Order: sequence, then structure tokens, then C-alpha cells
Amino acid sequence: MKLLVCVSKTPETTTKIQLTGDGSDIDTTGVQYIMNPYDEWYALVRALELKEASGGSVTILNVGPADNDAVIRKGLAIGADDAVRIDVSEEKDSLYTARQIAEYARGESYDLIFFGKETISYNGSEVGAMVAEFLDLPYIAEAIELEVEGSKATVTRDIEGGEEVIEVPTPFALSSAKGLAEQRIPNMRGIMMAKRKPLNVVQPTDFPDTTRIAHYDKLADKGSVKLIDPDDMDELVRLLHEEAKVI
Repeated sequence: MKLLVCVSKTPETTTKIQLTGDGSDIDTTGVQYIMNPYDEWYALVRALELKEASGGSVTILNVGPADNDAVIRKGLAIGADDAVRIDVSEEKDSLYTARQIAEYARGESYDLIFFGKETISYNGSEVGAMVAEFLDLPYIAEAIELEVEGSKATVTRDIEGGEEVIEVPTPFALSSAKGLAEQRIPNMRGIMMAKRKPLNVVQPTDFPDTTRIAHYDKLADKGSVKLIDPDDMDELVRLLHEEAKVI
């Protein structure tokens, strides 16, 4: 199987995000970046498991600047065979990113295209569905199980009150949720081998920007916690009614 895993770079989960003085951008000073966990832990690892079981290749694809190479190399250390970075110097919107991925993948005949279910920085869950539309492929969102036999796959996803099991022929695209695989930690051998694996940089296709970020605003600070004596139910009801206004 020929598998493509699309990955993003996101701030490390414990990073405290600050904005620039005018709120026009995120202040990247001191920010540590990682591969988006949904892309790494679930999409990439499940793709590697399929390759190990049935043969084939796993390619990582990222849309972004040269600063992303360290994150991409981690994916190679975990076990991907090669990587491609579409050389976009600054962050663009989901539509632009999806168009770049689709344009690259169009002639590559991938059997499966993996995405994480969302990025932890923007939580958009948009790019995978857009890529599938541009390539006229079936798309399954938030897969928690995936088995492939020949040219047919069985995918399980969570739905309200239960699970949905889908049968789909290859090629198709899917987004990966918790449960699809278990996180892998790159070992020393993988880290050393990653330095020799190809990371190909390709130029982006010329697509127009359709949206831009006008302004960022931080959420207002939350108020202090009020502790109520467990025996004072009248006070609890009063606060829920008069202050929280939930009853």
C-alpha cells in the first residue's frame, strides 16, 4: 500500500500562548513546537502498522516553512519512509492548505490519505474533508478503528450513542481520532536513520488567499472559585440563580 500522512506543526500542549501587542498575531517568542498529536499518535502510527502488516510505503506531507523540518524529521524517526514539505513561507487558511495537498497528491496514486481529526491549535477539522472533495475521494471522519484487506477497508467511528462501521474501497481519505493507534516513541536507531531519509521540498501551486486573520482576542479571565458549604443548599441555589444564571 502507498500511504500518505498529512501532518501539522502546533505549539506544545503546555505552552502559554501570548499575543503580539496589537493582537494581530501570536507571539512565538519561547514557544516550543511539536507535531500535532492527532497526526502523530494516531494517523502516522496506524499508517506504519498497515505498512508493517502488508508492505508498502509511508510518506509524510507538510505544508509550511523550513522551520517545520525538525517536526517532520521526528515522523521519519518514528518510521515513515520519506517526507515532502510544500514550501509555504507563512501560515495560510485551511482551503489554501487543502488545495496544496490535493495538488501534490493528485498524481501520486495513494491508497489512503491520513489526517488527524483536528489540530490542537485551531480545532478546525476542515482540511481532510476539503482534500477528499478536491480529489473526488470518499472521506471518513474521526476513525477509531481501521482494518484493510486487499482493496477494501473497514472503518469504525464514534457516533451519538454508539459506533458506526463503514466499508469503503481504496483509495479514500480519513481523519484519525483517539483509539486508532497507540503513540510510538522514536528510538535512537530511528533518530539516526531519519537523518538519511529523503525530505523533499517542493514549490507550492499558485492559489489565491481567500481569508485572513483580522485579529486575535484572548478570553477574559475567569472569576475566582466560590466554595459553598455542602449543607448550605439555599446559598448554592441563590448563586446559581442570581450570579451564574443557569437556573
